[in-house]
Amino acid sequence: MVLGRQQLFTENTLTVILPLLQRRNARTFRRVLRLWAIVLATNLTGTFIFAFVVGHTEIFTPEVRQAFTELGLLEMESGFWTTLLRGIFAGWLIALVAWLMPGADTSRLSIIIILTYLVGLAGLSHIVAGSANAFYLVTTQAKSWGDYFGGFMIPTVLGNIIGGVSLVAVLNYGQVAPQVHRNH
Repeated sequence: MVLGRQQLFTENTLTVILPLLQRRNARTFRRVLRLWAIVLATNLTGTFIFAFVVGHTEIFTPEVRQAFTELGLLEMESGFWTTLLRGIFAGWLIALVAWLMPGADTSRLSIIIILTYLVGLAGLSHIVAGSANAFYLVTTQAKSWGDYFGGFMIPTVLGNIIGGVSLVAVLNYGQVAPQVHRNH
């Protein structure tokens, strides 16, 4: 997770965008896309494996599996634009976690808990956490792959990127850009 220095997709909106804003060229942009693709693919692979195991074993009681179904249906019930907007706010909050970490010292765990709790409490769309619910529905055949990609993944990824990049990375860059340009 964030404290363990593992790579989370929405956490990477801040760190990799700042160099892109500094060096606006195709090479840096391709590197950003490559990193995002690798991190997203590996995060989603792990999430899919978890959902598959939960959906095809008796590791959880039937009541818990029913709760997974209900959570998944809630995750996927909104339309494209609502999911996109929910994704923007989730991307903003999770990228904000990464933004706040360097200066947090003893309050890191509190920041992580509070901001990720807000994502869940508000029912915001996060590509990795939400995919656990959505993949559960796909692996149990309650929803199709088309439902996942068109109704959840695409609007959520776009929203997470927009939220993380525009509301955090660009604002952060705006704070340091005048100093960087003065030094060059």
